[in-house]
This record gives sequence, C-alpha cells and structure tokens, in this order.
Amino acid sequence: MDEEAGYSPSFKRPAEVLRMRRRRSGLGWSSSPATSPGASSSSTAACLRLSPVPSSHLRAPSTGGTKRRNPFTHREPKPSPKKNRVAESDEEEEEEEEEEEEEGEEESSQRDCLPLLYSNDRSQEADHQDRSQEADHQDHQDRSQEADHQENTHSRARGCSRDYPADWSLKTRLVVTSPRSLSWAQQPRAQEEALALHHHCRAHFSRLPPDLSDPGSCPELRAAFQQALVYWQHPSLPWLSLFPRVNASFSENNCPWSHDTTVQHSLRRDWALSLSSLYGLLKSGLCPYFYLCSYQFTVLFRAAGLAGFSSITALLSPTTRGLREAMKAEGIEFNLPLVEESKKSRREPGGEEEERLKEAADLQHSDGDDSFCWLKEIGVQDQIKKPEGLLMQLQKENHAMSLDHKPESVALVEGLHTFTLINFLINSKSIVAAAGSQTGLPPTLLSPVAFRGASMHMMKSRCVNVKSQVDFSYQNLSSLEITGPVLPSSLHAITKVLQRAQKGNFWAVLSTHRPTAVLNTHSTTVLNTLGIRQQGGAALIDHSSCGLHPESLQQLLQPSSLGKTFLTHIKMSQNSISWRN
Repeated sequence: MDEEAGYSPSFKRPAEVLRMRRRRSGLGWSSSPATSPGASSSSTAACLRLSPVPSSHLRAPSTGGTKRRNPFTHREPKPSPKKNRVAESDEEEEEEEEEEEEEGEEESSQRDCLPLLYSNDRSQEADHQDRSQEADHQDHQDRSQEADHQENTHSRARGCSRDYPADWSLKTRLVVTSPRSLSWAQQPRAQEEALALHHHCRAHFSRLPPDLSDPGSCPELRAAFQQALVYWQHPSLPWLSLFPRVNASFSENNCPWSHDTTVQHSLRRDWALSLSSLYGLLKSGLCPYFYLCSYQFTVLFRAAGLAGFSSITALLSPTTRGLREAMKAEGIEFNLPLVEESKKSRREPGGEEEERLKEAADLQHSDGDDSFCWLKEIGVQDQIKKPEGLLMQLQKENHAMSLDHKPESVALVEGLHTFTLINFLINSKSIVAAAGSQTGLPPTLLSPVAFRGASMHMMKSRCVNVKSQVDFSYQNLSSLEITGPVLPSSLHAITKVLQRAQKGNFWAVLSTHRPTAVLNTHSTTVLNTLGIRQQGGAALIDHSSCGLHPESLQQLLQPSSLGKTFLTHIKMSQNSISWRN
C-alpha cells in the first residue's frame, strides 16, 4: 500500500514520468567507473526517496551492453509504427464490426418485435372499426325507428318534394331570406297595385314571363306578389289591429263602444250579416274557407271537398267544458278527434286503457270506502245506499275539465251541424267579451274572398339587407318580412311567386298563431280522393270559382299530413321544397 501511494492516478505513460524524474534528480543509469561506493549508496538512497520504483528492481546495469527491460512498459513487444498503424486499423475494423453486429442484433430484435406491434395496432384498429360499425348500425336503427314512429304519428319533421303539405294554421309573421335581392317585393307602383287589385277581385291570375333576369323590371311579377297579400276582414277599425284576438289588450281610449250599448248592438248586427254572407258563399262553393277569431277561441270553416272531407266542416280550438255543454244543449253534434285518437291507441293490444280503468275503479272503491266509513261507526251503513253513480259522474266531469284550453280540446263539427253552429255563434252572448278591453267587440272574420261588410286589407312587407356567416365568412343576404294574418292560400301564392323571382332558392321562417296550431287535425271521415259523393247521387263539387289560384286550390283539396303539428320552416333549393314542423 505504501508503494502504490506514490503512483499518480492520472498518468498515461510511466516511462515518460520516470525519465522526467531522472532529469530532475540528475541521476543516470550509465556505468561510470568514477562513481564511488559512497556516492552510489547516496544516489541509491536518493533514488529510493524520489522514485516510486520498488527497491528490488533497482539493480546495477550489466556491463554486457544489453539494454535492461523497462519494468513500466507493457509486457508485449512494442510494435513498429507501420505495424501500429495496421493494428490500429485492425482494431477500428473490429470495433466497427462489433458495432455493426450490435446494430444488426438491435435491428433483428426490432424486426422481431414489429410484427407483434403491428398485430396489436391492427387488432386495436379492427376493434375500433368494429365498435364504430356497431355504433353506426345502432344509430341507423335508432334513426329508422324514430322515422317510423314519426310517420306512424303523422308528424313529419322534415320533407322534400315539389310542394309542401297544406297548413291550415294562421301565421302571424313570415321572414323570407335569399341570396338574391328581394327589393322588388316592396313599394309597388300605382299601376302595379291597381293591376293586383283588379286581378284579385275578378279571380284572374296572369302568366309570368319565362325569363325573369330582373324581377324589379317585371310589372306582372310585382302585381302577382301584391295580389297574394290581399285578404278580407270584418270588422275593420283602422286604429286597432283586430288580429290576433286571443289575449289581446286594447287601450280604453281606443274602445269608445265599451260603455255604449247602442254602438255594441250596431256592431253585433253588422257582424251577424257578414257571418251569414260568408256561410252562404261557403255553402255554394264560392268561398273556400274563412276564420272566426274571438277573444277565447278560433273557428275554421271549410267548404265541402277541402282537406279531403266529404262535407262542410268546422274546427274549434281551444274549447272549454262550458262551451261544449252549450253546443250540446243547442243540438250540435261534434267530436274530439285528438281524444278519440288517444283512446284508440290505448285500446290497442298492449295499450293503457285497461290499466287506467282498473286504477280508476280501485280509486273509486277506495274513495267510496273512505268517504262513507263514518256510516259504519254509527251503524247505518246498510240503510244508506252509496251514490256510486255520482262518483262516476264526478270523475267524468274532472276528465272533461282537464281538456280545457289545451290542444286536445279541439272540436270537429261536420255537415248540417255547421249551420246550427253558425246560428249558435250569432245568438250566443259568450263569444263577445263582457268585460275588459275587448268589451262589446264582435269576433274578427278573415277570408281570402270578398263578402258582405268586409274591407280589403293587405299584409305589410318590408325588405332589408343582412349579413350571415357562411363557412367562416360573411355573405350578403336579402330578407323580406311579411306581417299580418297569413292565410293558407296566401302562403302558397307567396311561395310560388318567390320561386319564380328567386330562381328557386330561398328559405322562410313561419310564426304560427298558437290557438290555430291544431287545425290540421283530420278525422276518420277524410277521403283519399279529390271529389266527394253526396247522398243524392254522384256529384262532384266544382271549386273553380272560389277565387283561389289553381295550384293553391289543388294543395288545399288534399288531406293535410301534418296532423297535430304545423309548419315552422320552408326551404326551396333548386326548385325542390323541404319543410320542418
């Protein structure tokens, strides 16, 4: 340990270190004869002190001239420079071969692992594809089931055809948007407005030119659009908007008749004449339909043959138990189509009618026992008969009252009973408000054709330019807003004019008057043919003189497929119409 303590851990060539120490100490290994034993001993001691070499290796060199082997050199013979270069190159080649072998082993190991990795990735991808296919298949099944359910309930959420189904609900607002300008639809010229009124009064519809590159320069198109905005109304008060009437409120200053009974009787008398005139036109086929809008409900009268019905029909919505009882007292027969439809669905196998009856019977039995349990306490339960009939009557009344002011309360009147309904509405005092802002004001009558006491009105239109975001950019669009009572025939006529003017590309948003949302309800008496057969023989109703455009009339003759729903959006693209309800 003492001998190794003198070695430096950082040396590379021990021979060079020893040579430098010899030079510093001034000692050499030559065999000089002048050296004395004392000097040699002192030099040897100095060498032992300065040199880290062990004393066993410090021996005097031989006199034979042979060079002593350096104990600090490598045991193998030192190769020549040429051989050294060859050896170095051989070592480099061996190192490169070893590195290549190691890289080859790594590559082979990686190649051995790659199939397993790829197989795992492929299996994961296959599993992912299987799961996605299963999810798509399940999603497709759910969508198909939902579509079947919508078709079974006669409520189409979307459609695409050459025309949309008839919608008998009244619209309060119509907003049309198109990439082409709609400025041609506002501010008609005096000649164009006169032409529109002339054609409307005579039920004449002019043909539009085939080429409409500039709709603003086509007077026939502008006149046709103004003609589609015309409707007839009674009563007419310029300072009041008499549609809609349900939940409408007026200022007392605008209703001078509210405290004058003479004015109220005069308004009611003129209104009765107008209603009788409308029904006469409807019965003779000169008026296709009209609306009666009171402060509580709305009535739609349709001529025979429209919407597939075989006779004149009237739909009232919403109704109350008091109104239905009053109609029954006048001998007016009616039915509740939505209530009958729900009962029919419950009576089907697996329906809920049987369960509901059982629950009602159990409830009745338990209520009867609980209500008359006190009779047992006094011992007279056998002497008093339980009024089970009264309980049944109370349950029926509760069920009838639960329909009030709901869409399910819509009532359908058919045939000759519509005439009785007209007399009931004329003579009934309940259709006129007895208090509030609408006191003494008779219901509003709306019709697409003229009748006695009616005044001509036109829906208001306003055109504006808007910007809409389309594919991360803003696009300039033109918007047309139409406000007023939009009748079913007016809506169809407007869409046909827009189709020609906008090259079959526009979309519209419809706002519906809620009390009229269920007027698309049909009954089991709906016919699938356009003509009807009366009891006296085979006679077809002729509606050619009803004042509607032939295409609009053809649409209204078909039974509505909307059922309890109504149109909310209409979109036309490349002359193909799609809608949503």
